[in-house]
Amino acid sequence: MKNIFLILLGSVVFLSCKSGMYESLNSNNINFQFVKIDTLFQDKISIRAIQIDKNKIWYAADKGRYGFYNLDTNLKTENTITKDSLKLEFRSIAQTAKHIFILNVANPALLYQISKDSKETKIVYQENHEKVFYDSMQFWDEKEGIAMGDPIADCLNIITTRDGGNSWNKIPCDKLPKVRDGEAAFAASNTNVVIKANHTWIVSGGKKSRVFYSSDRGNSWTVYDTPIVQGKAMTGIFTADFYDANIGFIAGGDYEIKNQNFSNKASTIDGGKTWNLVADNQGFGYASCVQYVPESNGKGLVTVGTSGIYYSNDGGASWKQLATDSTLNTIRFLDQNTAIAAGQNKIIRINFK
Repeated sequence: MKNIFLILLGSVVFLSCKSGMYESLNSNNINFQFVKIDTLFQDKISIRAIQIDKNKIWYAADKGRYGFYNLDTNLKTENTITKDSLKLEFRSIAQTAKHIFILNVANPALLYQISKDSKETKIVYQENHEKVFYDSMQFWDEKEGIAMGDPIADCLNIITTRDGGNSWNKIPCDKLPKVRDGEAAFAASNTNVVIKANHTWIVSGGKKSRVFYSSDRGNSWTVYDTPIVQGKAMTGIFTADFYDANIGFIAGGDYEIKNQNFSNKASTIDGGKTWNLVADNQGFGYASCVQYVPESNGKGLVTVGTSGIYYSNDGGASWKQLATDSTLNTIRFLDQNTAIAAGQNKIIRINFK
């Protein structure tokens, strides 16, 4: 009798633990139903690049402007960089512990290092060429970073730093995969470059739309085809994100047919080697930015673009529209339920419910 009691007690304990384990495993399977949006600031400004820095949201914008919004004080601090008569437009931003880096898109390419404390700015890289156009920038760690742009020769234009951003050097074309005719990139949301540990992915678009991959911080590269719509100058991948070294998502579409919602989204589970189209003829059309929801086991995704804010809780297989705002260009998560988004004339905070 005592043995039977112990067996039953053990079964109850096991089932309780098992139930608790399942609850823990399933606790990350969130399912957002709606959003609450707070406008942090409005201005006549175009923002395509933001960076989360603890309580500050740094942004890079048009007309030589950059700055940050302090979430604690609810105050905006903005500065303007002027150089000769140039119309500077910053669409790339990255950071180390002490510095913010912003990069001008067109000729001349000007990469500025900005001290977070003193706001002192200095040019750490300049490139003059009629074809120069930089799209995105990220850092692996405090010392090493990367920026990419459209081809000048027969490869993507890629520069790296190994000294914390003080100096930048171009990767020679003979060390990079060759681009195809009409292959370039889009400076839509500073998400052409994605980094996870030493892994790096760069996405291209246009007449050819592919994923360039490096396992060693940009020292060697391979390139993979994708099924995303391509073949015209304004088609292809506009944005990418990876949840970890294996699970990733690419999106974009046809910028000239913004409501086209097929062949514009694809996922990978093998680190970008192979891609599968998802949700054809469903969900959003053109998307400028996609991000994984933190702690969602690679299932939660949010996109912004001309179709509004869309959300998936099944890795991109299905989508629901949470807001109709068509003016947002880029989005980053603060935590599992809160994100910051920016675009035309504003920065907003989105609470997912």
